[in-house]
Amino acid sequence: MLAPEVPMSHSVAGEPSSAGRRAAPLTTAVYSAAEWDLLTSLPGQVIVVAAAPGPGRPRRGVPEGLAGLEAVAAGRSFDSDLVRAVVSAIYARHDAGPPTAGDGGADLVDLLASCRAAVRVLGRRADPADSAAYRQWVQSVAARVCRPVPVGGVLLTEMGPAPADRRFLDRLGDALGLR
Repeated sequence: MLAPEVPMSHSVAGEPSSAGRRAAPLTTAVYSAAEWDLLTSLPGQVIVVAAAPGPGRPRRGVPEGLAGLEAVAAGRSFDSDLVRAVVSAIYARHDAGPPTAGDGGADLVDLLASCRAAVRVLGRRADPADSAAYRQWVQSVAARVCRPVPVGGVLLTEMGPAPADRRFLDRLGDALGLR
């Protein structure tokens, strides 16, 4: 089964598409089923790995997973046709219910490989603005999961992510081509 055509926010040359009409087929990236599956499954994979326990990483629970799912849903309001299409596909895949965070079998090595593969697909198929928006959105999903949790009911705003989380976010940013 072929993935749907996904209209891009800008033409291949970078000019905005004409308002009120669909972009011409030459300005539309068409993803194979495998490429589309990669792009639509990556946010859930990020949630699973970001929430996973590890050395130096704080214990995470339902609130952090929900924060990741909220970050996925926030993609609906992104100024990127690609991100909005991916979010729509994620929700449609789950019978119009909220997305799940995956099967729990993802690990950091697999996640980073998936991120690099997505960057390659986006480099070949996506408009640069949509590519950047998608990669930043995926990073924002991880950042929401890794955000510090309140301690004793008080969120210490000056407290950033744990050092192990910072390393995870840095590696993710590298794999997504954001650094």
